[in-house]
Amino acid sequence: MQPANIKKTSATDYIGQLVKIKIDRPKGSLHPKYGYEYPLNYGFVPFTKSGDGEELDAYLLSVDEPLQEYVGLCIGVVHRTNDDDDKLIIVPDGTNLSDEQIEKAIDFQEKWFEHILLRNNKK
Repeated sequence: MQPANIKKTSATDYIGQLVKIKIDRPKGSLHPKYGYEYPLNYGFVPFTKSGDGEELDAYLLSVDEPLQEYVGLCIGVVHRTNDDDDKLIIVPDGTNLSDEQIEKAIDFQEKWFEHILLRNNKK
């Protein structure tokens, strides 16, 4: 549960920053409602508030083992254009991925939503 004084967080403010995330859906776990398997670690930034009123979500790419938390570099944001629920793209510091590599990694979930990928040069 979040403290009441948490203000809405702009996901794009995190681009280029090191971010600590909590993983609530580790790689290999099943979605609690829809039952599909997470091919990557998925979590959130504690004590934040995104457009949907929940904590800001994050995809962790380029890490193969299931984790509980991680500190990594935010290289972009998945901005959903038909849903108010942006997602950070977190990678190990020094990792560089193309837009195509990111889209392929997150397609398991983002294929159901219209979105654009925001990066440093697209902010």
